[in-house]
Amino acid sequence: MQDLAQAVYLSLGLALLGGYLLGSIPFGLIATRLGGAGDIRQIGSGNIGATNVLRSGRKDLAAITLLGDAGKGVVAVLLARWLSHGNPAIVALAGGAAFTGHLFPVWLKFKGGKGVATFYGVLLAACWPVGLLAAVTWLAVAALFRISSLAALVAAAFAAPFALATDQDAAFLGLCLFMAVLIFIRHKDNIGRLLKGQEPRIGKKKTADAPPPVA
Repeated sequence: MQDLAQAVYLSLGLALLGGYLLGSIPFGLIATRLGGAGDIRQIGSGNIGATNVLRSGRKDLAAITLLGDAGKGVVAVLLARWLSHGNPAIVALAGGAAFTGHLFPVWLKFKGGKGVATFYGVLLAACWPVGLLAAVTWLAVAALFRISSLAALVAAAFAAPFALATDQDAAFLGLCLFMAVLIFIRHKDNIGRLLKGQEPRIGKKKTADAPPPVA
């Protein structure tokens, strides 16, 4: 019994720490620097995610960022599933840790992105029906309104209902709620611009009068 408890605690610790460290990898910053596009934190909104990388005019770097940010969520979840033999609670905690790592990366003094790509990566690996439905929701809203932040907010808001509708484990429902709340918090400035009709559309470069925040 003691050996089993130790194994569970070890799996939990590795899932949380490993997930957080994976999530902390700033693929947007790495891609733009190595790709010769400079520091993405000095472009557009200053965000390190794929949408802001796209504002640099480099679609290739934006694609790399998208795949990297989503991929780290996938890897964190799959590793946790392997370590815990599929324990839903540990898998969900690892996914949440990877998502948190992207938002608050240790490598960038805890100033990270908004987590949308990592959100999808985590969901697709942890509970693929929810991830798929959320991705379709994003595509539909983005195609209709051409506003990335609005699409992300709507998809995040529907993640928990999708989890309920597809009869997911309670741990995954909690994961959906946790990520959705943080996505809304990190998009507070976007929400303000949406209400004012000032949010930039997909493919349009964003300009700012003052240096952008690193967030």
